[in-house]
Parts: sequence; structure tokens; C-alpha cells
Amino acid sequence: MTDIESRIDTSRPHTARIWNYWTGGKDNYPVDREAGDRIRELHPGIGAYAKADRLFLGRAVRHLAEHEGIRQFLDIGTGLPSADNTHEVAQSIAPDARVVYVDNDPLVLAHARALLVGTPEGRTDYLDADLRDVDTILAAAAKTLDLAQPVALMLLGVVIFVEDDEESYAIVRRLMDALAPGSHLVLSHTVTHPDMADVDAAVAFWNEHGTPRLTQRTPAAVARYFDGLDLLEPGVVSCSAWRPETATPDVAMYAGVGRK
Repeated sequence: MTDIESRIDTSRPHTARIWNYWTGGKDNYPVDREAGDRIRELHPGIGAYAKADRLFLGRAVRHLAEHEGIRQFLDIGTGLPSADNTHEVAQSIAPDARVVYVDNDPLVLAHARALLVGTPEGRTDYLDADLRDVDTILAAAAKTLDLAQPVALMLLGVVIFVEDDEESYAIVRRLMDALAPGSHLVLSHTVTHPDMADVDAAVAFWNEHGTPRLTQRTPAAVARYFDGLDLLEPGVVSCSAWRPETATPDVAMYAGVGRK
């Protein structure tokens, strides 16, 4: 058994693998599918969140590459490879785009080679690190990215795993402070709302049975991650409502894009 394989726990469901299951992927185990089905019973629409979040990623990256001139992307909390990964979207518009992926999930690491096949003109790299290891991430990313030039910081569905509010805000600030003016923050986050009791029940089930635990925040608390940045229209909204190509129902995953 390799070191990576020894780190993969198949006895408990894992969020990245359930996300993969909900989006039709095959990188999951029976325990993940069982938990995913149970969560979907509690909140039938939750499987749509994963798809809506992935579509938001594509629209945000496409906008930044095509209209904002961004050629560098730091994607933390990458998740398992899927269709339209950050480098695929960015390099389809700008073949010279550079992308650094960061994740600490051993299963993601095992599949990282699928994330590293980019265009000859561009470059993709992968870093095995935790979101909290800000200094490590920045030092390693600087080997591929020029941090003196604008970078898009991608934090999709990852700060939910930092339970302490102030710690989570501080991590995002430290990362953005290290990036050049013209950089952008792209962030999505599961929200709690009085009208979404079924979402709260699904999250409670997850935190009792799955790993890692996740933290919901209110829409206003999610908007706080963009303090000091210029929010792009339409602001912090359901990720399905961020510049959609077709009208789709809102989901309890809020997102926004802000410019430094």
C-alpha cells in the first residue's frame, strides 16, 4: 500500500467523494453513496448544489480570463477532477494561463495527474497542503505563479471547513493581501437561512456521520469575505444566480467574485 492509499479512509463518508457522487463521478465508495443518498432524502435538492457550484466555477473563470485578463489561478480546495476544471476553462480561452491546484485530500492527490494535463503554452501544478497552511501555499505557488501579477484566488466550498469565523476571515485576508492589485477572489459557501430548515438538517446529519465537519454561515457572513474588495455584479448571491446562461432555481450555496 502506498503512503497516499494509506491516508484514504473508506470507513467514513468524505465530502469530496460525496460531491463526486452527486455530480455523476466514479471516485467514491459505498459509504459515500449511502451518506449521499441519506442527505438527499433530508434535502432532495442538495445534489443540485454540487452541479450549480461547478457551473459557477466555469462562468467565473471564463469571465476572468476573457474579460478581466486574468492569466493566473490559485485554486484551493480543488476537489476531485471533474469536467471543466479550472485549467481547462482558463486555457480554452487563454492557452498561456497558469493554474496551481491545492488540496489535502489523499484521494484528490491520487488523481492529481488528471489535473496536470494542460496546454503546452500554459502550466498546471498541484500542491498537497491544507487551506490553513497559508505561508506554505504562497511559497509553493510562487514557483509557478508570478504573485506580483494579478491572480484569481479560487475558494469554492472550502472555507466551510474552517469552523472559527475569525480564523476563516483571517485566512482569506492573508491570501488576498499577498496577491497583486487586480487580483480577484472567487468564493462559494453553503449558507443557513430561516427558510432552509431542510438544509440545516442535512448539514447536521453530515457533521454527525461524515468528515470533515462543515460550517454554515449566513449570506451576510459570506459577503464579509469580500470586505475591502470591489464586488462584481450581481454581488454575493446564490451561485446559480451569478450571471447564469439560463434561469435556474436558487440553491443554498452563495458565491461572489471580488476585485482587489
